[in-house]
Amino acid sequence: MSSSVLLESPETGIARVVLNRPERRNAQNPQMLYDLDEALAIAVRDRTVRVIILAGAGPDFSAGHDLNERDSRIPGPSVATLEGAFDADGVEGRHAFECEAYLGMCRRWRDLPKPTIAQAHGRCIAGALMLLWPMDLIVAGESATFSDPVAAFGLNGAEYFTHVWEVGARKAKEMLFTGAPVTAADAHRLGMVNHVVPDDDLADFTLDLARRIARMPEYALRLAKSSVNNSLAAQGQDVALESAFALHIAGHANNLSRHGDIIDPGGVDTIRALSRQAPERAP
Repeated sequence: MSSSVLLESPETGIARVVLNRPERRNAQNPQMLYDLDEALAIAVRDRTVRVIILAGAGPDFSAGHDLNERDSRIPGPSVATLEGAFDADGVEGRHAFECEAYLGMCRRWRDLPKPTIAQAHGRCIAGALMLLWPMDLIVAGESATFSDPVAAFGLNGAEYFTHVWEVGARKAKEMLFTGAPVTAADAHRLGMVNHVVPDDDLADFTLDLARRIARMPEYALRLAKSSVNNSLAAQGQDVALESAFALHIAGHANNLSRHGDIIDPGGVDTIRALSRQAPERAP
């Protein structure tokens, strides 16, 4: 595991995994994603760990995927799928890569057999949602914002498409159609976030929540988590994920045909402008 992710032990029974590319606003390259997976796997295998916290170093939780690293290579053997052909031409290699490193990883993290808490601060853009949403609980600092502006790239949304479950159908459409950020307060009102706390209290509040969860029987926590996740599956979440992911790959194919790249290059400036936009606050 490289320094792109840190694995900490703030106290007995609790592990904290920290995204550690603050100079890139924790933008995710393949190495970071595999380092994250390794850190989570270590925490899961450690029988003394009862709860896992996911946090980010620097001013933002994550700016999403690193646009400077768009190839389809992975830094080692696949861990979430049995995909191959990562170096295939056209959209084939990209499809295999995203099945593994994006959709596959997110499902793997969603189903970790221990409770997980995301600690969100600053900007959480597009791919950042794919790290937050697989976690069981989300605690947000009051200045945190959440957005998925990738329609500007000619795509339907982030690869782990649980938007409807997170914010509801109409707000999901607004998020995707406008690319505008959602405030922490609105995310809490919509049910995406469990708690909103002052930014200075975020780490302490999250640690205390983890501490309270860690007091519960370990096996009961696993059973409760599986019960909720199975309920989501019964509602059709996995089928919806597959359908949206297929449309996402179709968007990549369309961009390759039109622009010679997996994203519409005209969207870069749009997304940068949106990331600097102050979120509208609900009355």
